[in-house]
Amino acid sequence: MNSANVNDRSKSIAKKLIKRVLSTSIDNPNNPDSLSFFQADTYRFYFLMSFMWEFFEDNEISQEYAISLVPRKFASRIKRLQVLKQAVQLGYIYEQSSEIDKRRRIYEPSETLLNDFIAYAESTNVVVEKNS
Repeated sequence: MNSANVNDRSKSIAKKLIKRVLSTSIDNPNNPDSLSFFQADTYRFYFLMSFMWEFFEDNEISQEYAISLVPRKFASRIKRLQVLKQAVQLGYIYEQSSEIDKRRRIYEPSETLLNDFIAYAESTNVVVEKNS
């Protein structure tokens, strides 16, 4: 199959999607470090989207819950834990002890990550509205 078999409307929509995703992520020279970290590979990006979804849904995110957000086919348990711990070390995600069980760790985005993510969401929304 080649692109000649795809109708012009579908091809145009697909190209707009590709341009929008690339221009607001990988190809964006103004991407803050926090977003660049999470856009470095498929697992991290999927994790970021899932993590932020759970945060905006006001769900408590424990360590086990955080590493279960992305299907196993994207990363081993060790990689999932490494990415979470690295995000904590870089200050993109805060880790704190649970009030109920001090051994249990609870995670939430740092103010930096939250602000960067909101700006990212708003900028992509502008692109979507402009192309609608």
